[in-house]
Amino acid sequence: MSGKTLLVLSDGAVFEGKNFGAEGETTGEVVFNTSMTGYQEILSDPSYRGQIVTMTYSQMGNYGINDEDRESLHGPKVEGFVVREYMDFPSNWRSSQSLGKYLKTHKIVGIEGIDTRALTRHLRDYGAQMGIISSVDPDPRSLLKKVRKHPGISAFDLVKDVTTKKKYFWKEGCWQWCVVEKAAPVLNVVVYDFGVKFNILRNLVEAGFDVTVVPARTAAEAVLEMNPDGIILSNGPGDPETVTYGIENAKKLMGKKPVFGICLGHQILGLAMGGRTYKLKFGHHGGNHPVKDLKTGRVEITSQNHNYCVDINSLRGEVGLTHKNLYDGTEEGMQHVELPVFSVQHHPEAGPGPNDSAHIFKRFRKMIEGVYAKKN
Repeated sequence: MSGKTLLVLSDGAVFEGKNFGAEGETTGEVVFNTSMTGYQEILSDPSYRGQIVTMTYSQMGNYGINDEDRESLHGPKVEGFVVREYMDFPSNWRSSQSLGKYLKTHKIVGIEGIDTRALTRHLRDYGAQMGIISSVDPDPRSLLKKVRKHPGISAFDLVKDVTTKKKYFWKEGCWQWCVVEKAAPVLNVVVYDFGVKFNILRNLVEAGFDVTVVPARTAAEAVLEMNPDGIILSNGPGDPETVTYGIENAKKLMGKKPVFGICLGHQILGLAMGGRTYKLKFGHHGGNHPVKDLKTGRVEITSQNHNYCVDINSLRGEVGLTHKNLYDGTEEGMQHVELPVFSVQHHPEAGPGPNDSAHIFKRFRKMIEGVYAKKN
């Protein structure tokens, strides 16, 4: 850890701490995550591209970093990392390096020693907003000018930064504690990579799928030529309205194959059907959000990471609401009234978080099997 480091928000709020990880300066939308563990999975989640993540739990770095618990290739995807207390001496038999070294290696600027409770309360009161972390510029006024020049992450297509460059096949299943049971015979699915987490792919394998992952801009016609049994629209970062190619492809895929959307994929489906999306005040980020499955009445504790929601009322007559967030009543899932299309806003794959919703991957499989049963 080195000297004075500042976090300045676009509304003028200033927080002073110390640098850990890489030194330098970084700008992003500041959000908070309520998970107590799983910082490596959070850091490597492509959905956080463009954002500076604040952890509400007090200590980070206790168990270090290992080579397995990652949700994407090529290191962390966050723009910056904010913690209350950084633990520089990890203790875990799986640890291969410290959190600070991991961030430094991948040139991610971190700040520790600030009052993250006060920062979280500020974001809850005034909303998620752009911020800047700097260990090289000690002048808050200078930093405020810089951050206010940023147009905001909604001005950019962040998916292009995190999607795969070429098609690949995925074979690895879940770790042994996953609750999804394997199914047979094997079905084939194509996953649009808008920033897909590895645990989505693992859960698909466990549910009995052969998995092919394709770049975000892959034409719908090319996917249909592969003749998959189903299509997944994955999670990813940013404003769904910037992913115009994803929306256009989704329009062409619905009605041709069963489609399942997760998080950003859910939002893309909503826009493809002619609906609207809206931005939440400070987003949902964490592993403790209660969601009610309106079909079964079951309440599941879910993992979440999104700033936008689909306005189900804008799709009245097209879809039915399937899931509801019990914290704030926002929409968490939908199913088309006629076509084999459904989606959820939360993350059924967890990683990190509880596995209450892992059964949703089997629900998608049953949807596909139902389509085949009708044809036969």
